[in-house]
Amino acid sequence: MKLTVLGPGCWGLTLAWLLNNNFDEVCVWGRTSDISDELRLYKRTTKPLTVQLEDKVEITDNLSKAIEKADIILLVVATSGIRPVCKQLKEAGLKNNQILVNLSKGLELPSLKRMSEVIKDELPECKPVILSGPTLAKEILNGCPTAASVACEDMEIAEFVQKHLNVPSKFRLYTNTDVIGVELGGSLKNVIAIASGFADAMHLGDNCRGSLLTRGMAEIVRISVALGASPSTLYGLSGMGDLIATCSSPFSRNFTVGSMLGKGKKIDDILNELGSVAEGVKTSKALCELAHKLGIEVPVSSAIYEAVYTDITPQQVLDKLMNRKLKQEEVYGLNK
Repeated sequence: MKLTVLGPGCWGLTLAWLLNNNFDEVCVWGRTSDISDELRLYKRTTKPLTVQLEDKVEITDNLSKAIEKADIILLVVATSGIRPVCKQLKEAGLKNNQILVNLSKGLELPSLKRMSEVIKDELPECKPVILSGPTLAKEILNGCPTAASVACEDMEIAEFVQKHLNVPSKFRLYTNTDVIGVELGGSLKNVIAIASGFADAMHLGDNCRGSLLTRGMAEIVRISVALGASPSTLYGLSGMGDLIATCSSPFSRNFTVGSMLGKGKKIDDILNELGSVAEGVKTSKALCELAHKLGIEVPVSSAIYEAVYTDITPQQVLDKLMNRKLKQEEVYGLNK
């Protein structure tokens, strides 16, 4: 069995490290510019996290070589890179029996498509698998256990991935056929994680955090159900589970972005300082465009969009949320 990881970023390398013993061969592919000398020569990276890979792990910038004879291919690149990488996969000779698992959480701009939709655009014969849940790389590297959802329209494929990516006592996987729900739960929660970091930096307290997570979850469910997701999926690992983890952890890039915004920093300076992708930034724009298209109110997400893309101050963001017109609380986030 061979595993190929596309994307030599922190999460991709963590997965190569975590799943090493599950496969006879492990290969990590990245663009030449993304593979450091340290990684190429010593199978090691120290930025932003330290990951030491086993000697058997192959590092390459040759995509055809990377996917040759691979049974499972993990797509772990930024959402903006999913479409171009899928085009490259087609040119590199991806076969119909090779399983493509996407782990990138976000929506494509300007199309507003989910990643599985983008993959199918470029690879029509593919039945993509979505792996999503509370998976903070730092905790996994520290040996902490977690669980996640594996979703595919074909349950046989989902069960195959579940079996081969499950790591006893470390990485527990659950199958699901609700691809839409699993994808949107993992993607949209990033916007609420920014809101949580924002509130934390302003020292608004745990009551406020609890309120933000609850109202933010209602927005996630409203949008997702309108797009075809099952409400129960959003209260599972890829929705509520991921939301709780990323809205309370300094290891979350989106939480960190929110914290910096709450301190009055500008988004360009934040992203330069962070040095890595925080998908919630672009997702806030995509989510608000979707909400407008669907005629659904998303006040928390809209506030974060303003915080990211305008000169509104942190206090003005708070005032807008707290002084909205009074209304009835929604049940399960299904009412407008």
